[in-house]
Amino acid sequence: MSLLPTISVSMGDPGGVGPEVLVRALADKSRRKSGRFLIHGSAQVMHHAAQVCGVEPFWWQVDARSPLVSTIDSKSVVLLDSDPQMNDEGVDLSMAPKADGVSGAMSYHWVMEAIRDTQRDPSDPLRAQGIVTGPINKLAWSMAGKNYPGHTELIAKTLGERRFAMMFVGDKLRVVLATVHIALNDIRDVLTIGKVHTAIDLGHQACLDLGIKRPRMAVCGLNPHAGEDGLMGDEEQRLIKPAMDLARGTGMIVEGPFPADTIYRPAMEGKYDLVVAMYHDQGLIPVKLLERDMAVNVTLGLGDVVRTSPDHGTAFDIAGKGIADPGSTAHAIDLALKLSSAKTMERVS
Repeated sequence: MSLLPTISVSMGDPGGVGPEVLVRALADKSRRKSGRFLIHGSAQVMHHAAQVCGVEPFWWQVDARSPLVSTIDSKSVVLLDSDPQMNDEGVDLSMAPKADGVSGAMSYHWVMEAIRDTQRDPSDPLRAQGIVTGPINKLAWSMAGKNYPGHTELIAKTLGERRFAMMFVGDKLRVVLATVHIALNDIRDVLTIGKVHTAIDLGHQACLDLGIKRPRMAVCGLNPHAGEDGLMGDEEQRLIKPAMDLARGTGMIVEGPFPADTIYRPAMEGKYDLVVAMYHDQGLIPVKLLERDMAVNVTLGLGDVVRTSPDHGTAFDIAGKGIADPGSTAHAIDLALKLSSAKTMERVS
């Protein structure tokens, strides 16, 4: 039995840069030798992406509905093409770089197919250990009637997981979020001791999975100056410190809460292995500034399923030009391979 992991990949929005960075990332032969890849998407879009990027097609292509999919176990990269079904149904898939209901419906469909691959019987050649998702446009999903704030919530709900978190892994900086895709105005009502503790706990386990034996974690405050001892808010005393105490009670190394505007420098310098941020932009602004085209989005709390993605969006403004940097997607694939391989070895050992 091969121990190479199988990674199911959703192409992302067909009008965005997802197909281009995917083609360029998998054009690396050494990367393709490290696992098997099942790509859910459109052959038309993939070939167009390869053309604008100057890459020769390297994948084996099959109608996603064909019984031939059962013969793909010896292929390293397989495109499960949805074009024949769309043609039969008279659906015109646009590659225009803008939010579109049809494109939103298809990118959602490809994500759902990738998730289903992780739920197949272990003997099924389409069984995947990990998922890599290409960037989607949330407005396009909404236009298609798919009202999810992002991949993270959709995947967790589909897999039946209620305790999950979003983490970003870069070369020098790792950040986990206590809250994800919610309006800034709502954070005060949503943040709880449980949410902060979940981020710390799942982040700690993720660091162990990455090979960090004794993770050192720094926790951000919610308010400016981490509340200034209650002068600028009481969430640090009321919510964050109790969550940290719970984590310390199980032996974790947790410090803070720190002002968010000062903690990222010592983290980048290696003093901490993980920063726990309270909300989306508090964690993502440093990541995207300091780890541009390097960071990977990882969904924590999915059990045996690994899910990664690039840390950028569809970038409609440069889509179709073949200039998008594939670095984040390449790192997302590499991390999915690494984590999936580790889980595979655990199961057979």
